[in-house]
Amino acid sequence: MSDFTSNFWSGYVAAITLLSIFACLLLLFLTARKKVVSKGEDSTTGHVWDEDLTEANNPMPLWWMGLFVITIVFALTYLVLYPGLGSYAGEKKWSSAQSYQNEVQQASKELAPVYARFDGMSTQALAQDGAALGIGERLFMNNCAQCHGSDARGSKGFPNLADSDWLYGGAPEQISETIHKGRNGSMPPMAAAVGSADDVRNLAHYVMSLSNSPHDSLRASLGKSKFTACAACHSVDGKGNQAVGAPNLTDQIWLHGWGEQAIVSIVNNGRTNQMPAQEGKLTEQQIKVLTAYVWSLSNPGGAAK
Repeated sequence: MSDFTSNFWSGYVAAITLLSIFACLLLLFLTARKKVVSKGEDSTTGHVWDEDLTEANNPMPLWWMGLFVITIVFALTYLVLYPGLGSYAGEKKWSSAQSYQNEVQQASKELAPVYARFDGMSTQALAQDGAALGIGERLFMNNCAQCHGSDARGSKGFPNLADSDWLYGGAPEQISETIHKGRNGSMPPMAAAVGSADDVRNLAHYVMSLSNSPHDSLRASLGKSKFTACAACHSVDGKGNQAVGAPNLTDQIWLHGWGEQAIVSIVNNGRTNQMPAQEGKLTEQQIKVLTAYVWSLSNPGGAAK
């Protein structure tokens, strides 16, 4: 609906809503005016089924009629006070977004004394504080586990946060920056720069050879010269570049899958990964505690590497 700039649809929705309510009111009025005509002395229609089953023709009970009227009055009152008639915001100007913001502000106010204890503490100190780690774990479960897993070990396409392999660096400052701003990792398709389909296969075997993974040594030797197209990001020795988030190709940690087929697919099609920024969702204090928790996953001893 956001693509429509005309007010037509707003008016259309409002008109249909009001028309439906007043149609119910009209139907109720016409039903109430209708006189009940009984053919039998006991207010029945005279129809009989199965020898003794008769159809009654009694008027609608007044209490039932009253409930209908109350429902219609409630609906009209609600539509005046709250959103419901197209783009009309209602007299109370209520919105779910503002209600959410109010709840967040209230929760932040109530939790402020809890986080105040962590002010001035370093990441290393927080990583050794049981209360801080407990809060950080809850924040991780609510905001990060959907992608990185409850054990933070990730899955295909989602980095493992519990090892020492970091695309953008694993220092507390870099982790905090990642949580604040998010990351947009992108490798463009490189097949055109590498050469033919056979060249791409040779390159894939050379890449596998960098980590001593099973490979075809002949193809790897032929693909070595083609690696120049990759060296700008992954460096000449294939150890990657954390400044641009280029993975280290000399270890055996494969974010998007291992083997010739997986590497060929990446070279041909490229890859794009995104981690959303959390700074608008989490407070500075929450990000500080979450940073300490994530850092502790790859530094279980609590000492900086």
